[in-house]
Amino acid sequence: MACDVPRIRAKAVAASTFPLLAKVLTVLGLAMIPWLVFLHTELPVTAQASHWAWAWTGLDGLEALGLLVTGLLLRRGDCRAGLTSAATSALLLADAWFDTMTAAPGSDFTLAVLMAGFAELPLAVVCAVLATRIVPRPGCGAEELAP
Repeated sequence: MACDVPRIRAKAVAASTFPLLAKVLTVLGLAMIPWLVFLHTELPVTAQASHWAWAWTGLDGLEALGLLVTGLLLRRGDCRAGLTSAATSALLLADAWFDTMTAAPGSDFTLAVLMAGFAELPLAVVCAVLATRIVPRPGCGAEELAP
């Protein structure tokens, strides 16, 4: 299937192309380590959320949108399906994590683990593999979607 969307040829991006951005992102990533320790030690064990249903509906809605757009782009042979597939994979991973970490003990937790193990995580892997096969890599011709 050929990519129908005009795009810039994949080129290797040298580290020297964005030296300031590379430094800033690295420092920000390192700066988050103390923040993570603070959050883990200072956040309350339980909390009540005013918009709980909207939070979960929104996350699942974004996953549905990602799957739908990825499917439609694939049908058109559009290479941007790799981008939506990568984003959808990340959303599915986040969903599995938060489902299992916020589930009440007992049947709620069991259901969250089953959903993660048999739906969210396998689908996240499929989306991630799809993304790695579609997104052009430096030095690759990537004129067609990988089979």
